[in-house]
Amino acid sequence: MPSPTPRRRRAPRLTTTAVVVALSTALLAGCGSTGGTQDQPAADGKPVTITFWGWAKGTKDVVAAFNASHTDVKVDFEEIPSGVAGGYAKISNAVKAGNAPDVFNTEYQQLPDFVSQGAVQDISKLVTAELKADYLPQAVDLTTLGGKSWALPLDAAPQAFYYRKDLFAQAGITVPRTWDEFRTAAQKLKQADPATRIATFFPDDPSPFEALAWQGGARWFDTADGAWKVDIDSPATKRVADYWQQLIDDDLVRVQPSFSQQWTASLQKGETAGYVGASWGGGVLKSTLPDAAGTWAVAPVPTWDGAPASGMLGGTTFAVSKDSKKAKAAVAFATWATTTPEGIKARIASGTSSAFPAAPALVPVAKAAFDTGFYGGQDVYALYADAARSIRTTWTWGPTMGATNNSLKDSFAKLTSGGGIAQSDTTAQQATVAELKNRGLKVAQG
Repeated sequence: MPSPTPRRRRAPRLTTTAVVVALSTALLAGCGSTGGTQDQPAADGKPVTITFWGWAKGTKDVVAAFNASHTDVKVDFEEIPSGVAGGYAKISNAVKAGNAPDVFNTEYQQLPDFVSQGAVQDISKLVTAELKADYLPQAVDLTTLGGKSWALPLDAAPQAFYYRKDLFAQAGITVPRTWDEFRTAAQKLKQADPATRIATFFPDDPSPFEALAWQGGARWFDTADGAWKVDIDSPATKRVADYWQQLIDDDLVRVQPSFSQQWTASLQKGETAGYVGASWGGGVLKSTLPDAAGTWAVAPVPTWDGAPASGMLGGTTFAVSKDSKKAKAAVAFATWATTTPEGIKARIASGTSSAFPAAPALVPVAKAAFDTGFYGGQDVYALYADAARSIRTTWTWGPTMGATNNSLKDSFAKLTSGGGIAQSDTTAQQATVAELKNRGLKVAQG
């Protein structure tokens, strides 16, 4: 078991693009209040009650554990659909209607959008340098926009490659370290069994492709002189797009909806022998394929040059809504949920979640709570920890990821009928720039 990362103090730093250099002056104008009078103690001695909306597995258990161990703050939890399944729309509508929860979960990629909407408040005064030092630096970067703290990170989601070790052995395949080796492995698998493919490209979910672009050195968003620079169709992204397009054209990977019955059936039948996913994928496979215990293993995701590198595929934060008058209590709850052994133990109590905490000191706790029998006892958390340290620090999410993702999904849906990934990137570039301008945000030329 890896030893906990020692507490360390480091100077607060701006997010990766200096970051969102004030999220561009226009983006921050009038958004994200610092809240009103906060957490006035009740005269009758009753706890401060906060409302919380979320959807991640184990969240209900986390709230129950918090309420059982705290008398000063009580959390009322409401489970909502995942963000992309309607949760974000529900949160946005609640903010507009003035009845938003005090605190809610949002993925890293959605946070800049909520900041630009003015849906969340600046919690910088409640996030000390010591607290920031408890988290993975890359996670802090993604929650610090314009030098201000807008959320607390719950987990990180470094990439990983899951594979059927028995099928790889039968085909005489060594686990690929590079993308060139990955393609060779895909060819060998197909030669050994014409019905078997090495992985799946998900046309309905652009996040895996975005993580691959991130890992490959792409930088889709940046800011300079108060303007947003958008570079979705960059050479680095094109390299990734062309690579996966060739795998699709050569029928070396499947094209199936993410986590669909098709995908699950192909895994169960051994017709798909690998999954390019993230740390949380360890729990997905375990719960999806209980009868396949012992046949799966985890490896670092391949890279272009064989050196460790990762993007992030997902990851969740706790943000405080703009009108909450209980920010102090909300941050206290979020801090407990993201930095204490009790919080992470409660989240993984079901045994299916493989959440990788954004607080490195909690990795041993998460590891101990996750039954690795499905992976033959492999130390998957050590692998996730190495991957987390290799997450590239040059990535920034933009404030209009909804438009970017919708464009990519619409284009990816045409991959089986003549569409192309590279063209999808160009279309997404155009849609993103158009949405930024539509919101009145300045866009850098060229």
